[in-house]
Amino acid sequence: MAPLLFYLLSALVLGTALLVVTSKNAVNSAMFFLISLLGTAGLFVLLDAFLLAAVLVLVYAGAVVALFLFIIMLLGMKGGERQPLSNSAVLASVVAAAILAIGVLSFVKHGQIAASVPDASAPAAGAVLKFYSAQLFTTYLLPVQVVGFLLLIAMLGVIVLSKRFEDMEKSK
Repeated sequence: MAPLLFYLLSALVLGTALLVVTSKNAVNSAMFFLISLLGTAGLFVLLDAFLLAAVLVLVYAGAVVALFLFIIMLLGMKGGERQPLSNSAVLASVVAAAILAIGVLSFVKHGQIAASVPDASAPAAGAVLKFYSAQLFTTYLLPVQVVGFLLLIAMLGVIVLSKRFEDMEKSK
């Protein structure tokens, strides 16, 4: 049952990720992104990484997608005709696809990463969570706050750059 569930979740994640990129409507893209994140959380559950799955659902699927939808609704973005791709964008896409294909073929040719055997003396899940939380709120507090500040600046930059200056255009 687990391999079948893995393949179903993988297909869901890949399909919705492709729809995020190809969808013309920004709201639909955000919804496909949410489904892709939920599928990724399901894959984490299959790997017995329950903390990562919970953080992914709470932080990314809950907060980040809600923020994306809020910004999309605030700015009134609508899908429309796409601009044709420039030659440099096409070249960059081909190079990125070639690098990805080389990486996948190399991984297939050289085999898989060896699975680690769980240690019998591994700490309980509560102790691991306590360790993660202590590290997050002591050692890594500054990087987490810097990332949050950068996300706030990026959101404000998107709002300012996409604001329509209709009054300035009418005065010309």
